[in-house]
Amino acid sequence: MEKEWAIICRCQQGDGNAFQELVERYQKQVASIMWRFSRELDTHQDLVQDVFVEAYTSLKNYQPQAPFVHWLSRIAVRVGYRHWKRLKKERDNPHVSLDEWGQLSDPGTPDILASKEAADLLHRLLGQLTPRNRLVLTLRFIEERSVEETSELTGWSQTMVKVQTLRARSQLKKLFEKSQEKL
Repeated sequence: MEKEWAIICRCQQGDGNAFQELVERYQKQVASIMWRFSRELDTHQDLVQDVFVEAYTSLKNYQPQAPFVHWLSRIAVRVGYRHWKRLKKERDNPHVSLDEWGQLSDPGTPDILASKEAADLLHRLLGQLTPRNRLVLTLRFIEERSVEETSELTGWSQTMVKVQTLRARSQLKKLFEKSQEKL
């Protein structure tokens, strides 16, 4: 922790090489978080870069009350959430039908391929949710974060996290019901 704080102090004093050390140290964690927000390689790389750009510009405000990785994770969640909001405004998200889900149970499909397809379909289905609902479900159920952790990452109260989770699950249920009606 002391070594990390020394690196951060050097960054706050304008040492670009010190910031490169932080990027190298935390790039995998940030990339993992951002993979939840986009599975398109170019977009994913842009989001990771956006996190580090925002971290660099905000570093002067960092206070060591919590571990640096927690502070960086909050930035990552905010960047990803803004990305989803921007996508929502730019285009309609594709819908996933239950037929596509049913294709995953094909016994001739290798398990690795089936799990990749399931992950891609889940990502597309989550893409139909509002950005707030998508964020809370991703944090709570995909990343298995607690209500308290989700609250810290989003900046919402714990009560708001619980309410938003209920709303998100309800919206997801309605999407499934709507897909079944089309069959």
